[in-house]
Amino acid sequence: MKTIVIAGRTGKDAELRHTQDGTAVLQFSVAVDDGYGDRKKTLWFDCSLFGKRGQSLESHLRKGSQVTVSGDFSTREHDGKTYMQVRVNDLTLQGGKPSEDRAPRQEPEGSYGGAPADFDADAEIPF
Repeated sequence: MKTIVIAGRTGKDAELRHTQDGTAVLQFSVAVDDGYGDRKKTLWFDCSLFGKRGQSLESHLRKGSQVTVSGDFSTREHDGKTYMQVRVNDLTLQGGKPSEDRAPRQEPEGSYGGAPADFDADAEIPF
């Protein structure tokens, strides 16, 4: 067994399907950035979550949702391409895309970069 943990964003809305014996399977893809600068690329993982957990999470996994997924890692080949797959054991919703109607967070009056309001930036530090 190869276990993997990934964090990224869903590529499209999750799709709920059923096997021939009626087992629910939630399928979705997760995009994970790899590298920095000019060498930055996106890795795609095809994820499957079986059973009632998949059914209950279908409405929460929309395109762009931030998730952390852990599960059994495998690959498959098709037409000369390698596809990475995760059979999900655990999924954590990290929040969604920023809402356009939310105002940016404002610092309270008298605060100094997140420091308490009674912090004196000019006071001498004893060390």
